[in-house]
Amino acid sequence: MSLCLASAGAVKALALTAFTLVWTHSIEKIDWQEDWRVTPAGLELVQARVKGSGAGMEPPPEARLVDGWFQWQPKRPPMQEVVLGNSGAAGEWRLCHDGACQTLSEIVGHSIGANVTKMSVCKDP
Repeated sequence: MSLCLASAGAVKALALTAFTLVWTHSIEKIDWQEDWRVTPAGLELVQARVKGSGAGMEPPPEARLVDGWFQWQPKRPPMQEVVLGNSGAAGEWRLCHDGACQTLSEIVGHSIGANVTKMSVCKDP
């Protein structure tokens, strides 16, 4: 399985089955993290974490505070595609796996700017 990223005219395939998506909230300047799995059924959101709350970032009632992070397991079916917007107000989305993080621009090889990025499971050739 591979994760495909499509943005600003570029498509990049990453040979991975799990990753963490990280971003900084544009107003609160607080990090948000989501753990994802790449599965035959689609992209599965496994766990979400936020370092604080406010300005539309309130963790759900089932969230628990663990090591300074509110953590919870979202209940949603796997998704065929996840669309990431970029306002430019808080830096870029970062994708982390194998202990390292890169911005989406670094991954695709050029600036994404305000373009959206679509994440999906790569189709077999």
